[in-house]
Amino acid sequence: MEFESSSPLFQRDPRKLEEVNEMMQNKRCLIVIPTYNEANNIRQLIDEIAALRIQNLDILVMDDSSPDGTAEMVRESQKEHANLKLIVREKKGGLGSAYVLGFREALNDGYDFIFEMDADFSHDPKEIPNFLKAVQEYDLVIGSRYVQGVNVINWPLSRLILSYGANLYTRLITGLNVKDCTSGFKCFRRTVLEGIDLDRIFSDGYSFQIEINFKAWKKGFRIKEIPIVFVDRVIGTSKMSRKIIHEAIWEVWRLRFLDLVRKVE
Repeated sequence: MEFESSSPLFQRDPRKLEEVNEMMQNKRCLIVIPTYNEANNIRQLIDEIAALRIQNLDILVMDDSSPDGTAEMVRESQKEHANLKLIVREKKGGLGSAYVLGFREALNDGYDFIFEMDADFSHDPKEIPNFLKAVQEYDLVIGSRYVQGVNVINWPLSRLILSYGANLYTRLITGLNVKDCTSGFKCFRRTVLEGIDLDRIFSDGYSFQIEINFKAWKKGFRIKEIPIVFVDRVIGTSKMSRKIIHEAIWEVWRLRFLDLVRKVE
C-alpha cells in the first residue's frame, strides 16, 4: 500500500539527502527489525530502506525462525545489500528480547544510532531521515501517532480507542510525558542504551516500549516525539494478543513502584 509520508524533510525535498549524509559522515546507524512470518514484506522493506541511499546505515533483521521462510528471503536480499545482517533465533520469542539482543549487537559493533522498526510497513521508511535529523539534538526520538492529533490509518475504532487509552493510562500512572509511549518506531543514541541496564529489561511485549521509554526518561535523557503516519498492516496478521495487553497494564504499575523505591535502572 502506498501512502504519502508526513515527512517534510525527505519526501518533499530530496535535496535534504545531502544534508542527512553530511550528518552521517562520521556516524554509523543500525536499524533493528524483529520478524516473525514477514516473508511477504521483508524484501520490499529492505529495498525501500536501501533506496534512501543514506550512508553508513545498516539493517539487522532479528528473525524468530519464521516458518514462512522470512530468513531465506533476507538471505536472498543479502546478495544485493552488503549492509544487511541477519540473526535467526532458535524459536519464537518476545519482541523485547529480540530488541535487547539487537541492541547488544549494535553496541558491540560500535554503532552511534540504533533504530527500532516494524517489518510490516506500518512504519514508513521515508521517515528515517527525519529521525536522523532530530537525533542530532536529542537522545531518543520517538515516531508518534498522537503528538499532532491522531495519525492512524486502517485501524478499527475499537483498536484506536484501546491504543489511545493505553497511552493516556501510562502517562497518568507513571508521569512519563510522552504521548505515544507504545510506539515501536524510534531512534536511540548509543548513550541511551549504554545508560540502561539491558539485563533488567523484563517486559517482552508492547510494554517493552513503555519500559524502555520510562527508563530513558528517568535517566535524564532528552526525548523528542516527531509526528508519523501509522498505517496498519495490509499483509499478514497482527501480533497483538490479550497476554500482551495484560502485560502492559501491569507493567506501568511495576515501573511506578520501582520509581517510588528508587530502583529504576
